[in-house]
Amino acid sequence: MSFVEELRWRGMLHDIMPGTEDLLNKGTASGYIGFDPTADSLHVGHLTQIMTLIHFQRAGHKPYALVGGATGMVGDPSGKSAERNLLSEDVLQHNLQSIQKQLEQFLDFDCGPNSAQMVNNYDWFKDFSFLNFIRDVGKHITVNYMMAKDSVKNRLNGDTGMSFTEFTYQLVQGYDFYYLWKHHNCALQMGGSDQWGNIVTGTELIRRKDAGEAFALTTQLIKKADGTKFGKTESGAVWLDTARTSPYQFYQFWLNASDADVKKFIRIFTLLNRETIEALEAEHDLAPHQRALQKALAKDITIRVHGEAAYNKAIQSSEFLFGNTSVEFLNELRDTEIVGIFEGVPNFKIKRADLEAGIGVLDLLAVHANVFPSKGEAKKMIQGGGTAINKVKVPAPEEIYNTDNLINGKFLVVQKGRRNYFLIIAE
Repeated sequence: MSFVEELRWRGMLHDIMPGTEDLLNKGTASGYIGFDPTADSLHVGHLTQIMTLIHFQRAGHKPYALVGGATGMVGDPSGKSAERNLLSEDVLQHNLQSIQKQLEQFLDFDCGPNSAQMVNNYDWFKDFSFLNFIRDVGKHITVNYMMAKDSVKNRLNGDTGMSFTEFTYQLVQGYDFYYLWKHHNCALQMGGSDQWGNIVTGTELIRRKDAGEAFALTTQLIKKADGTKFGKTESGAVWLDTARTSPYQFYQFWLNASDADVKKFIRIFTLLNRETIEALEAEHDLAPHQRALQKALAKDITIRVHGEAAYNKAIQSSEFLFGNTSVEFLNELRDTEIVGIFEGVPNFKIKRADLEAGIGVLDLLAVHANVFPSKGEAKKMIQGGGTAINKVKVPAPEEIYNTDNLINGKFLVVQKGRRNYFLIIAE
């Protein structure tokens, strides 16, 4: 199956410039996608473009990942309602190194003629003077052409307007395409559908400046069926970095995909083949409550992003919260991973010094932590066998807890009933 055919059946293709498929059918072609280094981690919103490059390479072509060290200093107005803050060079360099390390998890950078290659547009812009830029690049693209782009018109018609810095962005990105076409034989730029205008500016610059020919392809912007933004949760973006989003939270994000979304997501975000996906869809339709598609999706993407060991920990975490697994495995996790498991669970901080002498369970749960509104209610539920600490039922209202009971020397996991969890953190 060709690269374009792969994107089509997966529901990823949005726009394609005439002649692109002819270029790809001639043999190994080079193409690139740009990544914005405004943070030191990519998030799930970048995964569509990462998957595009993976399919591009698997089809025998050479993928370039352009990390915008220069464009990150300017800011892309596409889809934005306001100008973003510009980053310092030191911060950008840190972000670039982190992003490169993440991309190396997905693309093969050492496989011969179609090895992936990382490029940074700061390398060719750092010595490009303003006068040379407006002479060698600016003269080829008219203001009328730039004003016609939706990314410009939408901002000019809004309340905030657009700075000259952002207005020039499409010229800067257009020159990226020209540079890669000129120096790396890169004849195809890919990106999300909101990037079509910027990409086409590059093909136009190549045509006007050197009478060359280049091509464009864009993928669908991912939207959830309920209208909420893909990749966002109550706590914010879902990141690929474990320090920002734990493997358990990452796994749960995909596991919680709705039935309306999961059939789209499993085609876009996994490498499962068509036969396997269609079999999973049939299985899911017969028993939706078994969530076969969600489990397959969450497993595939969690293993590829975080590895099999992290996936197994995520499964254990789920079993711990929703089953009868003991607390022992929590001792193998980092503090941040434990906190990640209990994201959204009420948590209370107590002084470690208070625990060293020992605290009665009624004081612990009704005074130091607001698990119960009163000692009376805490006593009643404990006597009824409905309260557990670290997965062990509290045997009596007179029970004493101290630092020996802490998980990882820091946490107590409280259950009120079967499903209501609370986390006590000793500091």
